[in-house]
Amino acid sequence: MLAALHDRDGRGRFGGRARLGIPGNPDDWASVARQLTEGLVKGSERRGALPESIVAFLCQDPKEGESAREVMERLRPLAQLLRTACGALDVPVIEALCISDGRFWSYCCPSAQCCPSDGTPMGLPGTSVLAAAATYAGLQIRGSLREFRARLIPWETAAALEQESALNAVSMALIPRILDDESRSVVAAETLDLAHRVMRRFAESTSAAGGPGVSGVPAVSGAAGMSGALSADLRDDELLRHDEAATLILGLQDRMTRDRAAEWMEGDEAGPALRLWRALARRCVGPYGEHAAAPLTLVGWVAWSSGDELEAREALAMALGADPGYLFARLLHQACNEGLDPESIRRCLRKERVDRADAEVIASAGAPASAVDIDGPSGPATTSTRVASRRRRKPRSTGSAASRPGSRPSGTAGTRRPRSTADGSPAPEAPIRAGDGTGGGTRSRRGAGRHGTKQGDT
Repeated sequence: MLAALHDRDGRGRFGGRARLGIPGNPDDWASVARQLTEGLVKGSERRGALPESIVAFLCQDPKEGESAREVMERLRPLAQLLRTACGALDVPVIEALCISDGRFWSYCCPSAQCCPSDGTPMGLPGTSVLAAAATYAGLQIRGSLREFRARLIPWETAAALEQESALNAVSMALIPRILDDESRSVVAAETLDLAHRVMRRFAESTSAAGGPGVSGVPAVSGAAGMSGALSADLRDDELLRHDEAATLILGLQDRMTRDRAAEWMEGDEAGPALRLWRALARRCVGPYGEHAAAPLTLVGWVAWSSGDELEAREALAMALGADPGYLFARLLHQACNEGLDPESIRRCLRKERVDRADAEVIASAGAPASAVDIDGPSGPATTSTRVASRRRRKPRSTGSAASRPGSRPSGTAGTRRPRSTADGSPAPEAPIRAGDGTGGGTRSRRGAGRHGTKQGDT
């Protein structure tokens, strides 16, 4: 993680941040260091504030049988690559820290008095300048990273075999329907309807248990909070059947379905949706690990939209780990790292939702008035009734109406270009009405010209 620093007028302040999971292959470190650095520096420059310096944080828990100090030594080449990449852009790294197992080391300070070889214990949140800097950088203490990722990694228990069998069975029936153009929209509707039912189930279980508030996201603080979060995840797992999880996982592989599911990113929908996407990520077991890219990306999006950048970045990094070419995750990860406002994406999704609802209203506007439910002046059917009324309205008998497509004018001032009948013979000429003034006549002639052009193109 890189944090930009600004020191204008002698007043230091933090700037943008860029975060990415540490690749497991050291051969990838050079390109990752270059991309991360360029993203932060150029992103800050686009916002009009080139950073004067950068602080680097390298955070990783020890592997089994590995000490925190060994983690620090193993990541030392990555720290040097980050310092070199920043220096190439004329932005120095004034401090590079390794944080592992509750301790931190400096790669820049050579003094053993202030930076002992065994590391320095991390203080409790709010008790040190480093803790404050780490909190701003998005390194809030929520238990170990291993515990945090446990909420999103696939099962490795005996239940994983049952889930894999369900995925195999559902894929045989569902994938051909998704690939078929005629049934694809039906599958999308069925998937979203099932997701809605599971989300309601989660919300009702939370209300019955007296759990979290409106957001449905349990508060997490330290080891106790993480333990409570894992218990909540276990309860969600019990509420989601294997066949339901398989249907949702495979249904979300369709981009159209996934984009519509991304609309549940705020209000009362955000909490249950986030819990559902986490649960689905845990069900992408065995050979279906790559399928986790869709639910993990939705976890990252809803978390970012809800203000939790830490979970957003981690989930999006895991999504890219599952499928490095998953474009939706790449775009969101870059936007989140560059400190963009998610509201711009929320506005697009809201507009898509409204436009789709309006299209459905227009498609059903041909129904008789008795088929339209009216709930009152502010009810949900107000827009439907208004649209239907506009479509049933008859054209006025004015000159301008004569040029409207589909109108049946009268008069003798002009003739409309003849159309061909079904047997190929020209239809009888139909009279049209001239406008009340020059403008009306001009519109009539222009309309006839367009009609003739279309015939010629055909």
